[in-house]
Amino acid sequence: MDAESPSCWEALIQIQACTGEVILFFLNGETYLGDSCCHAIHTIGHQCWPNMLETLGYTTEEGDILQGYCDHETAESPPSPPPASSVKASKVVPVKALLP
Repeated sequence: MDAESPSCWEALIQIQACTGEVILFFLNGETYLGDSCCHAIHTIGHQCWPNMLETLGYTTEEGDILQGYCDHETAESPPSPPPASSVKASKVVPVKALLP
């Protein structure tokens, strides 16, 4: 665990931005948290500060529920497609060559 990693601090900021989603998750029985929220919860719980959710005001049980949900979602979700900037054309064909 590297609690000083920039990704830990980014995850902490992201989880604060997800507060509304987390509240709806518990209060209204919503069974969905966005990918960015789950990524933040997963990063904090597994790579940074395992008890941070409790420090942010969540009970141990709530933290366990969030981590369990997000661990399941992370394992179930298909890999994301590569960013457009990493996709490279292997051959460029001039438009005139395609026209009859």
